[in-house]
This record gives sequence, C-alpha cells and structure tokens, in this order.
Amino acid sequence: MIFDTHAHYDDKAFDKDRGRMLEHVHANGVSEIINVGASFKGAEDSVELAKKYPFVYAAVGIHPDEVGELDEEKMCRLRQLCDEEKTVAVGEIGLDYYWNKEDHETQKKWFVRQMDLAKETKLPIIVHSRDAAKDTLDIMKAEKAENLSGVIHCYAYSKEHAREYMNMGYYLGIGGVVTFPDAKRLKEVVEYAPLDYLLLETDAPYLSPVPRRGKRNNSLQLGFVMDEIARIKGVSFNKVAEVTRENAKRLFGI
Repeated sequence: MIFDTHAHYDDKAFDKDRGRMLEHVHANGVSEIINVGASFKGAEDSVELAKKYPFVYAAVGIHPDEVGELDEEKMCRLRQLCDEEKTVAVGEIGLDYYWNKEDHETQKKWFVRQMDLAKETKLPIIVHSRDAAKDTLDIMKAEKAENLSGVIHCYAYSKEHAREYMNMGYYLGIGGVVTFPDAKRLKEVVEYAPLDYLLLETDAPYLSPVPRRGKRNNSLQLGFVMDEIARIKGVSFNKVAEVTRENAKRLFGI
C-alpha cells in the first residue's frame, strides 16, 4: 500500500494512456496519489482527475515558473478550487532560481500570496524550492509557516536545512533522486531524518529512479525509492511503505 504524494498525471506525457496508467498503478499496490497542480490549468485538471478516480486527490497551486500568469481573478478561482471536496493541499508553490523563468520578486510575491491562501483554507502546502535555499526558508520563517503544515517537495538541501524544516513541523519529500549514485547529500539527509518525517513522491512523469532513469516515471517506480530508503535506514521495505503512508494520511487529512 504505497502513497504517492506528488505526481503530475495531468501532464501531456500521459495523454495517450492516462486512464490505463492510473488504473494499472492502483491495481498494483499504489493506494493513493496526490496529483499536484503546477500551472493554473494543471490545478483545474488535478481537481477533475480527483473527481474521476476515487484514489486520486488534488493539490492546487502555481509553480514558481508559472506565476507570471497569476492575477487576482485566478487567485479567486484557486480559492474556489481549494473548497473542492478532494483538494487536500495548496501546491506546488515556492521559488525556483535554477530556471529563473520569473523574476525573484514576482516569485516571492506569489509564494507569499499562496501561503496566505493556505492559511485561509487551513490546507497544508507543497513547497517547491530549487537553488533558493536561503530565500525559501527566510520567507517561510517571516510568514510564520510553522503555523501551517506541509512538505518540502523533492528535498535537495543540507541536513542543517532539513533540521530547520522538521523543527517547523514539515515533511521532506523523497523521490527518484535518492537512487542516483551521485546523490550523496540526499542519502545523508535520509539517514539523518526520522522516518516519521519522510514522504514518498514520484514527480511523475519526471525524475525516474535508477534503473529507469531518463524514462517516463510513474507511481510504481516508487518501489526503487523505497528499496533505497530501506537500505539507508536499515529497515524493511514494508516499514517504509507503512510509515510514509501514515505520514501522508496524517498531513493531508485522508
């Protein structure tokens, strides 16, 4: 019983077999999936997928690369999507200084606004942070994000930052990157962090684990991630599945 807390089955990579793929992964042990909005259309599509499939839930939010499309009208619509029965989080939101598709001040503005949306709706947040470690943490502290709950998606920073986030009550999202041979820092974080603070995620169709690296990802590939977490922490595969699923259910209220 595996809980994939971050996937993008609305992505065009699944246009030819979306329904078949979702039914396939569910029939083979993936008990719950959170489909995470990245664009405004992705947020709406995530809600529609959640309505169609009993085991799919939605997160609605605008990725930092896409915040240039946001305006007050769209924020009102996001607020409406938050009220949908199977919307369980605001995300993915945050900062991305790797691609720099939007200027930093614009990213910061809409990150704060979407955190405000989470405060208003009492939903957890799914935080995207790439090459923006200091600004992400500084903004979250300034906005008293410890009064929210959430997960740092695709965690990629140091043990010291991990400790800061866990002290604020946040989970760390662990996916295919942990299986990469050169992911030494992430492996150290997984060893350091208690299992009670880890969530499983694919970011499908992206970030496939070894030995599927470079191919389209899907929720069943979490088995490779779980094997690596189990190896690092010296616990069983089933223990990883059990604890991370309970973590996800607790965070997202499922």
